[in-house]
Amino acid sequence: MAEPVDAANAAITGATSAAHALSPIELFLQADTVVKAVMIILILASAWGWAIILEKIIRLQILNRRAGKLIASVQAGLPVTTVAESFARASANDPFVTVYKAMVEEHSRSADLIHTEAQKDSLQERIHRVAQLASSSALDRLQSNLPGLATIGAVGPFVGLFGTVWGIMTSFQGIAASNNTSLGVVAPGIAEALFATALGLIAAIPAVVFYNRIGTDIGRYGKRLTAFIGVFEIELSRQLSRKEERNGLRVA
Repeated sequence: MAEPVDAANAAITGATSAAHALSPIELFLQADTVVKAVMIILILASAWGWAIILEKIIRLQILNRRAGKLIASVQAGLPVTTVAESFARASANDPFVTVYKAMVEEHSRSADLIHTEAQKDSLQERIHRVAQLASSSALDRLQSNLPGLATIGAVGPFVGLFGTVWGIMTSFQGIAASNNTSLGVVAPGIAEALFATALGLIAAIPAVVFYNRIGTDIGRYGKRLTAFIGVFEIELSRQLSRKEERNGLRVA
């Protein structure tokens, strides 16, 4: 009876050793040079993708918190001829600040040209165009590096698949050379190859998910920026009308 027990213990010990040998670190160390290179590329791509994801999420959270305050300050009657203190204190990289400063600067440069109703309408049209250009440029900067996430999401699985195909080819060559088709010979090479595909999916899936989420969040932020431009233009029109009314009273 002792022999079957010893055989079972030996089998358990062998299975445990095999499981240890198939750990991610062991799989990487035992892999072929080409497969190792693929794994390193995918690990670096995953790290880069997560760096982009975290930077965009944190930045958008900060910008959205600040956006509500800046829109409220314009609705409260913010001056359109000088940069308000609330905007001067904000980061110069904030799209709201960039757009606001562009509109105020255009108003200041055109202040001497406002004499008739047509010139007032022309000023409002120029400010609207300047705001749209500044908004487009600011949103383009906010979307920087997002194509990198799209690339990781699209290419990552195929890079991993290349590593898998190469690893399986190498394993088959080793089997042919040793004339041994036992599971103990085949399993490590196949596992190393499949690990490359797993790394490709680990890099690609978060990249695709967060690319869509961040793109949607930037779209929502762009709508808030458009609303901000509209609020500024309304306040500009109101202040120009008040100025015209005061000038009319002085003439009378």
